[in-house]
Amino acid sequence: MSASVSESTGDRFSYRCHYGAIVLDDHRTRFTLWAPDAEAVRLELSRTPGGEPEVLSMDKGQNGHFTLELECPPGAHYRYRISDDLVVPDPAARAQHEDITGPSVVIDPQGHGWKNSHWQGRPWHETVILEVHVGVLGGFDGVRKRLQDWAGMGITAIELMPVNEFPGARNWGYDGVLPYAVEASYGTPDQLKAMIDEAHGLGLMVFLDVVYNHFGPDGNYLPHYAGDFFTGERTPWGDEIDFERPQVRDFFIDNALMWVEEYRFDGLRFDAVHAINNDGFLREMSERIKAQVNDTRHIHLMLENERNSASLLESTYTAQWNDDIHNVLHALLTGEHEGYYADYCDHATDKLASALHGGFIFQGQNDRRGHARGEPSGHLPTTAFIAFLQNHDQVGNRAMGERLISLVDQKRLEAATALLLLCPMIPMLFMGEELGERNPFLFFTDHRDELADAVREGRRSEFADFSHFKDEKTRAQIPDPNAVSTFEQSCLKSESMDDPEAAMWRTRYMTLLDIRHAEIIPRLPGTRPMGAVPLGEGAILAHWRMGDGTVLAIAVNLGKQRVSIDAPEGQRLYELGESDDATTLAPGAIRACLSSHL
Repeated sequence: MSASVSESTGDRFSYRCHYGAIVLDDHRTRFTLWAPDAEAVRLELSRTPGGEPEVLSMDKGQNGHFTLELECPPGAHYRYRISDDLVVPDPAARAQHEDITGPSVVIDPQGHGWKNSHWQGRPWHETVILEVHVGVLGGFDGVRKRLQDWAGMGITAIELMPVNEFPGARNWGYDGVLPYAVEASYGTPDQLKAMIDEAHGLGLMVFLDVVYNHFGPDGNYLPHYAGDFFTGERTPWGDEIDFERPQVRDFFIDNALMWVEEYRFDGLRFDAVHAINNDGFLREMSERIKAQVNDTRHIHLMLENERNSASLLESTYTAQWNDDIHNVLHALLTGEHEGYYADYCDHATDKLASALHGGFIFQGQNDRRGHARGEPSGHLPTTAFIAFLQNHDQVGNRAMGERLISLVDQKRLEAATALLLLCPMIPMLFMGEELGERNPFLFFTDHRDELADAVREGRRSEFADFSHFKDEKTRAQIPDPNAVSTFEQSCLKSESMDDPEAAMWRTRYMTLLDIRHAEIIPRLPGTRPMGAVPLGEGAILAHWRMGDGTVLAIAVNLGKQRVSIDAPEGQRLYELGESDDATTLAPGAIRACLSSHL
């Protein structure tokens, strides 16, 4: 699946993509498709958009690869004809015209003139992530307009939910079928590059969510001509992908390298790798990225992994989204105990202490279903764990998409926010959180006909076992994912600084991030936990030995009762809540101190 870049510019990228339409020079393009089940493949090519397509036979090579090299400029439209009744887009297309079923577009990856080509990224310990959905922010240009404000707040990295092509114009992006193509409703490949370029000029890293564990239900033509792409088994999300096949591994590894090399993303977050039952592939992915990227660049690779595979974090991947710490904090703050929160609501304070001390809560213990989960993680650095109070999943997978601000009293939410931003894990925020956003973030799609009906009813049936939604009439109130209004409700309303509540939250986040940048980040390398002890229901005192030998102590009370405490000694970094009694900690209070000893 790949062709090389041109000889004259071959030193621009250090990898050779196996698949797709690869521009060799100003006039010639090489097309490559892996179609092992096809007898023949014809290229339908319109050298000028909208022009009458030529039909050209492709050369069949070994192992089911079809190739054709010919005169063809960037901007041309093309498709692959597999049979008389099947014409498909390029699964490795860099862009699409007219959505996922339309023609693919030839893109010159070297067409953008980078302004900040000197950018090499930032060290991982400096990371403060803001996760964003490009669509609800108005596309790549809409994100670009917000970059300066985010950088001014102390954010150092933005993480984009997937930006690859999906059906329609509204989607979270995790059900795409064309992982190389930039979603047209967000903008062009060059507009994405311009956004990243400007972010780099402001000192912001840009990360991208990528989905390699499944293809979406609409527009996946691979089974029709490349059945070997799949194992023949089913997963909850569709056909299981066969990562043992080298062609399949190349397809996804090349995709990761494309984002890192051609678009200059500073890192990738790999979605739900617990659904990829092949750690060998995951290790090869990391090894090949590291081997082919310039040694001077800081490239960070993150996992979402319910298996809590600490071994993947020892040297292969940079960090993992720590769902454990989110789940126990959410259970403590809200009292919710259904679904996966059932694993965290019992002895929740002890579990929070365990997470602050050892990273994962589940390090081999059985979960509520009796399944052993996780590996010991206490030896890992604190920065191997990405902590968060909210993200797209934890907000958007609620039936009504409520944010924490609508579920928790303000004092305890402020204390939890301070814990997040001052503890030695890597903090992540979800867009709008930094402004006290109250609009929900809902699950939205743009499917049609029978699939739209199935998605709507499937979404509502997911909540049938929850006590609040056992009644069918109540479930019917769950927003229809395909309704335009569901998408519109998910757009931010808090961005005006004329809103006093938004201004208050912004100031609070800036204060905490100023402290993090001045006092926590410089000391993070080499930090080790020293223990965390419960002070009462929902209250914890935790200590960390920082990299310079100082001791960070954080006492926080997320419960509803005042607790006794031996006041942390040293320089007071931050305090919230009643301060007239140093021997107790009120609900919603937090104290963070830095000292030369425990």
